[in-house]
Amino acid sequence: TDADYTVLNFEGILCGSPYGSQLASAPPQVLTALYNSGVDMLQVANSKIINNGMFGLESTLQSIQNAGLISVGAYATNRDYSSSGGYVIQDVGGVRVAFVAFTKGMDGMALPEGSENCVNLLYEDYSSNYKKINTTKIKRVLRNVANQNPDITIALLHWGSEYNDAHGATQESIKSLMLSNGVDAIIGTHPHYVQKMEMNSDGQFIAYSLGDFISDAERAGTEYSVILDLEITRDNLTGETKITGYECTPIFTVADEKGVLKVVRLREAISAYEAGHVNRATKENYDKMVYAFDRVEKRLKGE
Repeated sequence: TDADYTVLNFEGILCGSPYGSQLASAPPQVLTALYNSGVDMLQVANSKIINNGMFGLESTLQSIQNAGLISVGAYATNRDYSSSGGYVIQDVGGVRVAFVAFTKGMDGMALPEGSENCVNLLYEDYSSNYKKINTTKIKRVLRNVANQNPDITIALLHWGSEYNDAHGATQESIKSLMLSNGVDAIIGTHPHYVQKMEMNSDGQFIAYSLGDFISDAERAGTEYSVILDLEITRDNLTGETKITGYECTPIFTVADEKGVLKVVRLREAISAYEAGHVNRATKENYDKMVYAFDRVEKRLKGE
């Protein structure tokens, strides 16, 4: 990546073998690959973070740290949460960017007594109905952030409904709560589908869902998504810093003849096929990519 700072949602745990989707346990080589690819931070407030209980959470956080990456949104102990304030601030090219991360829940699982603050949660009823917004916790974390006076605050939210094009009513309430308490950008995950992006008149940016960067792509609509580039600009005369633009790179997950998955840029892969390149996609994948490119454009507009 040539970005100044790169963040991914890591929806899994790292607690040793067996590896695979049942426990969502990934091999440590995944972190090495992410680090070598230029990834800086991993969002860990998501559905899978306590798939193997608190051991899985603690092991994952330690593995991320050992790999030279930064985690946000989950903590090994309540004390770790308290000392962190529930946020991370990074200096990115002289701009102090604050990151917070929250999840709607953890696949119906609940945190054990004594570990209630180990994951930042959007709902009080996070293990059941997702109806009661955790306003107190959200405001507390954002107040902690505001006390540090960052230039930009970005909220990474694991929210919404899986395999859905639209966002729900409580998401609108959460969005309003976040934006009225100092958040400049909301970047969403969890639905597995690309959803609407918008920038309001105050320059605050919302991406309801980026889709999956990489997945098994077995379910239609999950094989394509976007990489988001946010442009943050500082006025050196006034000191004002704000989000001034964004770009999306549509991507697509394909399997080669051996079943190995790889992620390709949609525009470039389509152009390569049309130009007759030697290593171009198959006709079947080309047709899927043309359809996917159209769907990405429409979903980003909320159509």
